[in-house]
Formats: sequence, C-alpha cells, structure tokens
Amino acid sequence: MYKRILLKLSGEALSSHQHQLDPVILANLAAEIKEVHELGVEVAIVVGGGNFMRGKIAETMGIDRVQADYMGMLATVINAMAIQGALEKQQVPTRVQTAIEMSKVAEPFIVRRAIRHLEKGRVVIFGAGTGSPYFSTDTTAALRASEIKADVILMAKNGVDGVYDQDPKLNPEAVMYSSLTYMDLLQQGLGVMDSTATSMCMDNNVDLIVFNMNECGNIKKAVCGEIIGTKITKESQL
Repeated sequence: MYKRILLKLSGEALSSHQHQLDPVILANLAAEIKEVHELGVEVAIVVGGGNFMRGKIAETMGIDRVQADYMGMLATVINAMAIQGALEKQQVPTRVQTAIEMSKVAEPFIVRRAIRHLEKGRVVIFGAGTGSPYFSTDTTAALRASEIKADVILMAKNGVDGVYDQDPKLNPEAVMYSSLTYMDLLQQGLGVMDSTATSMCMDNNVDLIVFNMNECGNIKKAVCGEIIGTKITKESQL
C-alpha cells in the first residue's frame, strides 16, 4: 500500500511503570519494524522524548521555555539511539540523524542523505525535533514526512485505537472516527496533533493514520492498507 512511511512514536510508548526505556517494548517494536522493512517498505521514524523530559514539564521547574524545549530535544536523541540499538540487534541497518549537530553520536539531518539512506534500505531515525524551540515532535513528523516525500505518517498511539469525538477514558460512549479530514481536526479541535503540524500535513497532502501501537502487528496492517484506527486526509474519503 505504501512505499515510504514515517512512523511517529511518543517517548511514553517506549516506557513502562518500571523503566523509562523498557527493553521488552523496544524489542517488540524493533521486531514489528523489521517485519515491515522486510516487505521492502522504506521506514523513517520520529520519536518524542516525554518519557525523559517534556518542555512543558521543565517550564514548571522554573526553566526558561527555550532551554526547556532544548532539554526535550535531547531526550528525543536518547530515545532515537535506543531504537537504533534495538533495530540493530534485529540486523536492521539504521541511521540516526539529528537536527542539532552532535557528530559523536549521530549524523546531522540532511534531507538528500536521509532519502539516500532510505533508498539503500536503511531505517532512518530523526532525533532532536526540528532543532528549534516552540515546535513539537508532531510538527517534526509533519515536516520530515514532507521533506522526504513520505506516502503516509503512521501515528502510533499508546493504548488508543484512533481518533474519538470525546476522550474515551472519560466517556465510554465516545465514538471513534474511521476517517476525517485535516479541516475536521482544526474545526472540531480534536487533540490528535497541534495546529501547526495539522496545517503542514494538509498543505503538503500527507495522509495520517492514527492507530493503537499496543496491538501486535498493527504497523504491518497499516502499511498493507488494512482499515485500522482513523485515517486523516486532505480531502474527504466519502
């Protein structure tokens, strides 16, 4: 169904109650990505850093917003390196590229180099967000997907099946959407991603699938075109 995908992971999706980075979760994630990679799909990943540090949390400690956001960016690099290690244990070739240059641990982000890695069958993991404060990793995902010309963003949610009209944890009668447009997200204020990321996906015509990553095999199902979660597009699918 898709030749080139960008997988968006939250930092919390890599953690458990016992560990900020859970080795079992990392191993299972790597096995799923390997399965998709072996189909010949080009895989890029953007990962958050919320299991270690969020900019908003750092602000509550009295830290300046700009510094707090940079702390969050560094947390994403830790997660990117952890995913890289888990994938390489599965013999999947990878490269980590960061928006903030740190040559000892990763390549700098260069779009042409990233595309070349993908064409050579390497999984590319993007760390350090956009490299600028005031932007979320959702915006990073939208930006990188547009830059590498990904066919779709797969937004893996931790324990959430898709996009609902209300919070399903608060209202058990909440209804899940099978499809939406980006304009629906903006007009209804659905908290899938921030407005900057939503507008960027809409402007660049990048599809988005929101699904539950806790169900084994869902990444492969999404890549193969099975109907899971919520699909968000520029134009209505009806």
